Formats: sequence, structure tokens, C-alpha cells
Amino acid sequence: MAERKVIAVVGATGAQGGGLARAILADADTEFAVRALTRNPDSDAARRLAAQGAEVVEADVSDEVSMAKAFDGAYGAFLVTNFWEHASPEQEKHDATTMAHAAKTAGLTHVIWSTLEDTREHIPLTDERMPTLMDNYKVPHFDAKAEADRFFLDAEVPTTFLRTTFYWENLLGPMAPQRTADGRLVLALAMGDSELAGIAVEDIGRTAHGIFTHGPDLVGRTISIAGEHLTGTQIAEHLSAALEEEVVYAPVPFDALRAQPFPGAVEIGNMFQFYAEVPQFNAARDLNVARDLNPRLQTFQQWLTEHKDAFTSA
Repeated sequence: MAERKVIAVVGATGAQGGGLARAILADADTEFAVRALTRNPDSDAARRLAAQGAEVVEADVSDEVSMAKAFDGAYGAFLVTNFWEHASPEQEKHDATTMAHAAKTAGLTHVIWSTLEDTREHIPLTDERMPTLMDNYKVPHFDAKAEADRFFLDAEVPTTFLRTTFYWENLLGPMAPQRTADGRLVLALAMGDSELAGIAVEDIGRTAHGIFTHGPDLVGRTISIAGEHLTGTQIAEHLSAALEEEVVYAPVPFDALRAQPFPGAVEIGNMFQFYAEVPQFNAARDLNVARDLNPRLQTFQQWLTEHKDAFTSA
């Protein structure tokens, strides 16, 4: 086999980047090799990737010199930011700029930038349906990523813009069904009767692998993905079948979610309101497009079958 093309994977020890790293490493016939970029190459996750055949390289997305060095000699790169680490749109844009400039310096052939929609195109700052945050945003972690798209265009980096969505894995944490005082299992989501576009983290990685495999003719394209579109009631029905116990869907008012005491509650409330009230978000996520790039794309039921034992609250 010819020497494999190196894909530098930002966030290789995290969710999306980890999904891509595992997808490449699991495919014996792939034309790619993984260069896993991490700030902590001695972490357990980094060591596991190394044991599976990845090249592990120390790099920091905030440091352009560090990133250019990490990209050197690579064919392509998967680029993602972790907004929730700092909750700063300005830091998000800084890190995206750093990666764009480093990718240009390294002369990469194909870059995937993990991004999201600009919610303000659908719900302007003057729209009082939801509060404006930090003076300039409706959903900062969406809007900052969308603003950062232009950094890749301005730097003339050959980029595919991959728009993701809600992770099904979020239902394994605080959003999991909760048992009430009367013993019922309740799934509380701020979605009303609208469909939620969700996807498994592994499928984001597999789809990114598919984009790289498809090749540079996808440069300049925006690809929006989901695994399935389901209402809260439908999600609860699938959970009921998997857990062999009724799960009841309880729609949460957006303002009630925004009023919760956890950090980022207002932004999360705005995000769910955007999901629920802007039909263009789901419309952009054609499941057939995702399935063409990732034939193993999972439905929620398929994902749930693999993860039902993780629902400890049941």
C-alpha cells in the first residue's frame, strides 16, 4: 500500500475529533493516517490513540506556531473548537483564526472546519423572542463559529464546512430521563412539538472520514448533517422500548430552561428555541447526504441499542 496521507486531527481526545480518529484507525483500507493533536500527549486518551496506531503530537489551537508545526507535512486537517472550555466567542474566533493561518502556512490540501449556523440570520438581534447575549449574539457558540467561516475563506484555505448538530450523547448526561418523586421516568426537553436533529458523535467522525475520502471536490461546500429528526415524544417512545419502562416526554418552556441555575443556561435555552422555531435548521440536514458520506449512519434507535446500559438513571 502507498504511504498513507496524514490527517491532523484537532480535538482527537475529545468528541468530534475522537470520532474521526477512531473512524480512520478502525478502517484497514483507509488511505489516511491519524496525527492526533492534543495539549496533553500523556493523557490516557492520547495514550490509547497511540496504542491504536496514531501519531500523537502536542499542539495548542491558540498558538499559531505550534499549530503550523503540527500541520507540517500533513495532507489535511480536521479543525474544531471547544467553546464550553472558555465560553468566549472572542476566544473561539481567535482560535479559528490561528488554525486557518496555520493551515495556510502548512499548505494543507483539504481541511474540514466543524462549524454551525449563524442564528442571527433567522432571529436578528432585535428579535425579542429570545435575549441577546454579550451584546452581539443570540447563541454565541453557533454565531462565533459561523463568523469564523470567513477566516478560512479569507486565508484561501481549501475547506469543507461541516455543520453538526445535537449529540445523542447529551442524553446520557444531565439531559437523560430523570426519575420523579412518583417513580416515573421523564424526558424533559425544550423542544415543544418540534423535531430535534440529532446525531451520534461517532457518526460525525465517520462522516468527516467520508468527506476526506471523497476528496477535494468537496472543498468550498457546506455539508450539514444529522442522523435522524425526532420529536421529544418519539425520543421518549424509543427510550421506553429500550429501557422496557415508560418514559414520558415533558416539554420545557424556553424561559424555564433559561432560568435554570447552571452556567450557560440562557445560551442553551436560546439554542433549543432556535432548534424548535427555525425550520431551516432541520431542512438543511438531509439524511441522505450524510448517509452517502457515511453508509453506517445510525438512527437514534440503533445508537440507543448500543448505549442503553449507560442510562443509569433508569
